[in-house]
Amino acid sequence: MLRRLHSYSTHKTIPAPRLALLFFLFLSLSNHDSFVKARIFIYADCSQETYAPNSPFEENHNPLLASIVSSSSQAYYNSFAFGNGSSAPTEGICYGLYQCRGDLRITDCSRCIESAVTQISLACPYSYGAALQLESCYVRYENIDFLGMLDKKLKYIKCSKSVNNDVEFYKRRDDVLADLSTAMGFKVSSSGSVEGYAQCFGDLSSGDCSSCLADAVGRFKDLCGSAAAAAVYLGQCYARYWESGYYDLSSGLIHACFLIH
Repeated sequence: MLRRLHSYSTHKTIPAPRLALLFFLFLSLSNHDSFVKARIFIYADCSQETYAPNSPFEENHNPLLASIVSSSSQAYYNSFAFGNGSSAPTEGICYGLYQCRGDLRITDCSRCIESAVTQISLACPYSYGAALQLESCYVRYENIDFLGMLDKKLKYIKCSKSVNNDVEFYKRRDDVLADLSTAMGFKVSSSGSVEGYAQCFGDLSSGDCSSCLADAVGRFKDLCGSAAAAAVYLGQCYARYWESGYYDLSSGLIHACFLIH
């Protein structure tokens, strides 16, 4: 026997203070989720050469990292050189930069950089040169001046499972990749169900940025073929695309990591 459904409402009216609290909790959880994703580890690159504790290099290395963290609360990119004065010993010079992804809020940029600086010290203790890429930010330092010098070496590539015989997908993907290759700084692109973004590091000229992204886009087709989603990180730029549902590249992955030292 079927029961009769009652026509009265079971919804409750939530008082304004409780509603405000629920909204605050929702925002907090959303912000926490974004922050966790921002700190996802991509790769670390450590030089084999190491410096001694209390050496001239360490005297400049620690202030450089502190300056990177401090600056990230005000700007998405900055570069530094410590110990390069005329009277300073050359073995103590330390160059560095950081960059956040262009769609981050500045508070999330700062928190991501704080995490990256902590991780780079753990991943590359006493290294004369190191780079660390998280999902949404990047930190690098060296004992030689690398600032503004084009680097298109492949650092990391990640490819999802392939999409076979989907002509529409290939067209949409190629449209997105062609658009991303024109990025100056940070760029987001979409075509139908395919989306992507790309970014060059702030020390690159516009010509070098174009050259770096052209190489990154070429790597997609050479190394990932018909993957539904892929990410390529070169020395000074990166690009990523995905079909709807594959943003996290979480299924069917093939990946490789390339380090230069």
